[in-house]
Amino acid sequence: MSAEKHMWWKEAVIYQIYPRSFSDSNGDGIGDLNGITSRLDYLEKLGIDVIWLSPVYQSPNDDNGYDISDYRDIMTEFGTMEDFDRMLAEAHKHHIKIVMDLVVNHTSDEHRWFVESRKSKDNPYRDYYIWKDPKDGREPTNWESCFSGSAWKYDETTGQYYLHCFSPKQPDLNWENPKVRDEVFDMMNWWCEKGIDGFRMDVISMISKEQSYPDGPLKDDGIYGDMFPYVCNGPRVHEFLQEMNRRVLSKYDIMTVGEAAGVTLEEAKKYANEEGTELGMVFHFEHTDGASEGRNVIGKWNYQPPRMPHIRQILNKWQTGLEGKAWGSLYWDNHDQPRVVSRFGNDAPQWRVLSAKMLATVLHMMKGTPYVYQGEEFGMTNMHFASVEDCNDIEAVNAYNQYVVEQKIVDEETMLKCFDAVSRDNARTPMQWDDSENAGFTSGKPWFTVNPNYKEINAAAALKDPDSIFYYYQKLISLRHSNPIIVYGQFRPLLEDSESVYAYERTLDGRTLTVAANWTEQEAACDLFDGLAGEEIISNYKEHKTGVLQPYEARVVLH
Repeated sequence: MSAEKHMWWKEAVIYQIYPRSFSDSNGDGIGDLNGITSRLDYLEKLGIDVIWLSPVYQSPNDDNGYDISDYRDIMTEFGTMEDFDRMLAEAHKHHIKIVMDLVVNHTSDEHRWFVESRKSKDNPYRDYYIWKDPKDGREPTNWESCFSGSAWKYDETTGQYYLHCFSPKQPDLNWENPKVRDEVFDMMNWWCEKGIDGFRMDVISMISKEQSYPDGPLKDDGIYGDMFPYVCNGPRVHEFLQEMNRRVLSKYDIMTVGEAAGVTLEEAKKYANEEGTELGMVFHFEHTDGASEGRNVIGKWNYQPPRMPHIRQILNKWQTGLEGKAWGSLYWDNHDQPRVVSRFGNDAPQWRVLSAKMLATVLHMMKGTPYVYQGEEFGMTNMHFASVEDCNDIEAVNAYNQYVVEQKIVDEETMLKCFDAVSRDNARTPMQWDDSENAGFTSGKPWFTVNPNYKEINAAAALKDPDSIFYYYQKLISLRHSNPIIVYGQFRPLLEDSESVYAYERTLDGRTLTVAANWTEQEAACDLFDGLAGEEIISNYKEHKTGVLQPYEARVVLH
């Protein structure tokens, strides 16, 4: 038996819903809570255990709900608190837990705390946020925000700047102030008492800032400095999370996962330690941020396809590094990442299904808790953006304005190629339910363009095809539920010199699971299965060849 603590969330598979794009019940073109409730049968059929809901709180939607104006109310477009309570109850009847997105690094500038905070320097709420005097008549530091431009916004009322690591409409909370922590923990307890099953914590590694507020090293554009060394994994972040754990998390049987921008393997061992003093697990971004291997055009923007050996080296480092010390999260894509089959696989019609199944196999057989992003389970793909007018995401639009229009560092064609490859908008096109108008997402005008390939790629078509990606995911999830070796088995890399094959094994109680996957559209040498006696528990090919894996072939044998 594994020596690790057995926890329900280690054995679960999580499904992320981006509510705005999932299912619209009232024809206004925007997904909503009742739309989610109406699709619970589908999710139960898939077999997932938990829904992670991207934010559904009241918000002016500058950053699609990640700018919260009221933590205890539901966004008007998504429904009411009664709708939420009904969805929660129905999900539980379907044996599905609900995890909320907790966004407490920042609020909306329309939150009542900030409305008060900006009124005067002696307002009781002033220290809920981070205010600084100008330095030599300009911003307090040279930091660039995540959404382009300065991370500081001047406020004429008091003649000071406030910090916003994201949009100017997302002022950062001051976690150094114990009253802020009291407010946040009180709100979290309120949701837990409602019966939710946990929190995914947005950019939680950024809640503690380096209090000296130094300038950062200059970035690619030569104008702004890098804030990340001073806002990620800050001096008090573990202290704050241990306090959160004592005052909220430890009181409930819930799942917690922290989005940990800038997290290192060593830091992750603290956040998600086996003693359970902070969080259950964290998301790291090495395999997504590092997918281009430094071949970016500028900033995060690139269009080069990732190389498997580089991705393998990163994932294997995390698999072996966390072994027995902390629990990991497994994901290829989410609301902030492009579609997995387009980025890491091959979305050409002849390869899409095979490569999607191959990538799913690699991820779901690893150690850690797997996450599925809506539409991934039937192979939704990236979108094509013909112009910046096609984009909705604030990050992409701001980058275009900064790098193409203002600084003229990048030409329009190159920037749009980058958007096609890695823009967050790729994940936010409406869910493709069927081949009817608007892909069955809405009877109205969708808030964002539906990917034109919905006639071929949709959930209804997948459900009719016994060999579809959907049923492959269903089988992967079922295998995890019934085989402790997939959850708790020790990870060991194999074939680390192969340019084409990603292989590893898992071992538990004298049994071994051998996993191998060809990441290319050519045959690749692999003799791991030759003469291997055991049970093949899943593969995306019915027939195999000796000594090779066929294009995008994945095999898993238990022996």
